[in-house]
Amino acid sequence: MKVIATSLAGCVIVEPRVFGDNRGFFFEAFNSTCQPDPTAPIVAQQINVSRSGRGVLRGLHFQWPQPQGKLVWVLEGEVFDVAVDLRKGSHTFGQWDGCLLSAKNHRQLWIPEGFAHGFQVVSEYATFCYLCTRPYQADFDRAIHHADPQIAVEWPDAQNAILSDKDKMAPQLAQLQDLLGNDDNIGQR
Repeated sequence: MKVIATSLAGCVIVEPRVFGDNRGFFFEAFNSTCQPDPTAPIVAQQINVSRSGRGVLRGLHFQWPQPQGKLVWVLEGEVFDVAVDLRKGSHTFGQWDGCLLSAKNHRQLWIPEGFAHGFQVVSEYATFCYLCTRPYQADFDRAIHHADPQIAVEWPDAQNAILSDKDKMAPQLAQLQDLLGNDDNIGQR
């Protein structure tokens, strides 16, 4: 696998080795012996799959105080995928980075614990896979508004984004800083 750094420390793009022939292709989506960050190995606790139509924007989601790391990729279609650094004391706190993930490029994004995550579908539909380091816990489910001007994510089609009620009502980062500032260990186990 090839690991490509993003502007956010610890958050990396992963390009798996893809083997293809006239029958199709094969690649390892996850192998515990080959990690994007060998100093903080991924221990999968839950795998989720979602399917969404063009324009659907899911995010910016995170779990606190039990943060989840996520290895994400697309099984069908294409999305613009985003990570936002929420680690207290990080020099990139509140900053984002994004990339296109698709069934064609087979890229994955590793989003460590302590980050918010979201994506917008740019194809007719997309089937999206999440490998999570902790189980989902509804009491710790959090979101930041996708159009927060402090973060200023450049979504492909923010004007026409299709959002859940939860995401429409999500607070801005400034409203969550007291919550995030209560623990010096966000993003660390």
